[in-house]
Amino acid sequence: MLMTNRGGPARLHYMAYSFRVLQPGDHVLCSVTGKAIALEDLRYWSIARQEPYADAAASAKAQLPGAGA
Repeated sequence: MLMTNRGGPARLHYMAYSFRVLQPGDHVLCSVTGKAIALEDLRYWSIARQEPYADAAASAKAQLPGAGA
């Protein structure tokens, strides 16, 4: 039986054009806004920072000087 962590956050490894699920879940949290993003709706992420983003604006904001870690 396949065990899933439905309702919980997933842990992903972000790659060019795709991501790999490291820990099952149904969403990730945007690194900028904290908004939950369903895995099927995830379109924006940073490979270098290994961070997901809710939308293009959040992705752009993360790239600004002083943003993030």
